[in-house]
Amino acid sequence: MIVDGRALAGEVLARTKARAAALGRAPRILVIVANETPATRSYLAIKKARAADAGCILDELSLDAETATTEELRTAVLAASADAVVVQLPLGERPDARVVCDAIPLSKDADVLGAAARLKFEADEYDTLVPPVASAVAKVLARSGVDPKGKKAIVIGMGWLVGRPCATWLSHAGAEVSHVAAGPGSVAALREADIIVSGVGSPHLLKPEMLKEGVVLIDAGTSELGGKVAGDADPSCAEVCSLFTPVPGGIGPLAVACLFENAVTLLERAIHT
Repeated sequence: MIVDGRALAGEVLARTKARAAALGRAPRILVIVANETPATRSYLAIKKARAADAGCILDELSLDAETATTEELRTAVLAASADAVVVQLPLGERPDARVVCDAIPLSKDADVLGAAARLKFEADEYDTLVPPVASAVAKVLARSGVDPKGKKAIVIGMGWLVGRPCATWLSHAGAEVSHVAAGPGSVAALREADIIVSGVGSPHLLKPEMLKEGVVLIDAGTSELGGKVAGDADPSCAEVCSLFTPVPGGIGPLAVACLFENAVTLLERAIHT
């Protein structure tokens, strides 16, 4: 089955908008950008288009990719008056993304990128927010009746947005998780996996012959191929999968909806605390 991420995102956005309407004011989210790639532009366009659907206001602060420093970005994060602050990754070569993201206050970290939010998530604390991509994966699996418990899962990619949070969430859900970087070793192990989550950013890295019949393949990788956004999986992989998320139109739109869902949760907590 090919997952319609846009349809699932629409459902999440509608629920989120209803929650936001009950707060008396729209949650305001600031996205700080210091690097533009095709994938970055694609995600920013989706976020801007969906903000109103979630009952939220999205502001963007763009800094020069060639001159922006770690301290300049950190200062921008700390000075933000928005209800939620998002640092759009990647930041480029100069800034230290870890230092910048760690400056995001726990009360404003809708993307779960700062140290305080990440530690709560990794500890599986009861009130933790789930990072948007991991939340999107959870929703896809739940909607499709796939229980990760006891299943062999491989997460490819070590990134903060996809690989690390998805590996953590699958472990919390009871899967037997192998977390690997892209390479020959990971490809050889793919045929044993019941669930694969890929966030490498290498176009069409995964081919049908690498997979076992009936595998659940969550493609959360984005890169450029021929001037268009492409995923890690060749679209023909869908033929051997029991569940497949395409790029574009799969995890991306749903992750954006989950980001807004987290932002509304943060404002709810701020108002009711």
